[in-house]
Amino acid sequence: MKSGVSITDKIAVIAHDGPCFSGPKHCHEQAQLLYAVSGVVSIRTDEGTWVVPPSRAVWMPPGLEHETASHTRVQFRSLLIEADGMQGLPDTCLVVAITPLLRELILKLVALSENPGSPERVDAVVKLLLMELSFQPAQPLNLPTPKHSELARMCERFRNDVGEELSVEAAATSLHMSRATFMRLFRRETGMSFGHWRQQARMLNALTMLAEGRSILDVALECGYKSPSAFSAIFRRSLGCPPSAYF
Repeated sequence: MKSGVSITDKIAVIAHDGPCFSGPKHCHEQAQLLYAVSGVVSIRTDEGTWVVPPSRAVWMPPGLEHETASHTRVQFRSLLIEADGMQGLPDTCLVVAITPLLRELILKLVALSENPGSPERVDAVVKLLLMELSFQPAQPLNLPTPKHSELARMCERFRNDVGEELSVEAAATSLHMSRATFMRLFRRETGMSFGHWRQQARMLNALTMLAEGRSILDVALECGYKSPSAFSAIFRRSLGCPPSAYF
């Protein structure tokens, strides 16, 4: 992974325009804000998976080991931010919304990394960007990974085949647990119900497939929905707009 082009002692910039990729696990000494200009980027850590579609970014605290991947052509811009001495920065990974002003400031910093202006101008852009940066979470585009080994393997199997009809009862039986025991364990491990987690896994897969240009019918059926209308209704409820309008 590129180390970044420093534009001040506080911020460095990484720009990527290219085909699909899958990077090795790595970490940065700085905090990282990764913004998807186009395409969909996924970030995977030991804690879970975060999906970054256009108009979103993912925040990663310093030293967080992660893998970055894209299943289709992607453009992303990433800021490496020296977090020492800065107050109020999250110490966990999260997806955040990118305001129009913040988008322009990120792109301006990329431009300044290629053609530096006066130090005063660079400092002004950096200062405004840090003021505009808000950590109010956007739509829930993450999928927690359980620590419990058997539960984690079951979740990984489902993530690789989200069209599977996996009920709570079937999941509990596969782990030789009662329904009540399974539900308590799942919520303790992930912070959400199994039904919510399963829907979230399908939504994240759907975003990647939609970004590849797949039809809503194909995406709906592959993600386990009985019809495009059922998929669209859940997509709208989860992400605030129909799949046809999301990108």
